[in-house]
Amino acid sequence: MKLARMTGLRASFALAFALLATHAAEARVFMTQREALAAAFPASAKIVRQTFFLTPEQISAAKSESGVDFSDQLLIRYAATSGDKTLGYAYFDTHRVRTLPESVMIAVTADGRIDRVEILSFDEPSDYFPKRRWIDQLLGRKLDGDLSLNRAIRPISGASLTGRAIVNASRKVLALHHALGNAAPRSAEVVP
Repeated sequence: MKLARMTGLRASFALAFALLATHAAEARVFMTQREALAAAFPASAKIVRQTFFLTPEQISAAKSESGVDFSDQLLIRYAATSGDKTLGYAYFDTHRVRTLPESVMIAVTADGRIDRVEILSFDEPSDYFPKRRWIDQLLGRKLDGDLSLNRAIRPISGASLTGRAIVNASRKVLALHHALGNAAPRSAEVVP
């Protein structure tokens, strides 16, 4: 009886490991954070990794402004400067698309508009992966009613969950960027 239970347990672990290995084989990483930052900002830019601990008021304001529910209290922002001029900011967001995760970088201009969107990793089937032409609809957008599917952003045929996930991540990032205002980071370190 004990041997049969151990064999069944081993079989369960083997099946779980096989499923995880299959998922890992399908997971696709397109670029690292460092590569995404290098693509977003000039090589001469000074990039500083800033850490913020959001207050309940900042979280509430960002949720209200974005229309997106989230529970992030820790926020990492990358600020790029050249001399005294702020070039922009980059935020990384990982979220679920359908059942699997996607990680994106959303770069924001100094005046709070989307400057660049890069998909770093995408674990869903490739049929749901958005084309660059679709992603480019987000560029130059600010947080308003037009930053929404079926408004200024066309939906993706056959991949509406992907479109919704990226639009929601964009709205969340812009709202968090706005909620931070001129808040001082808890810590800051130059990215080598």
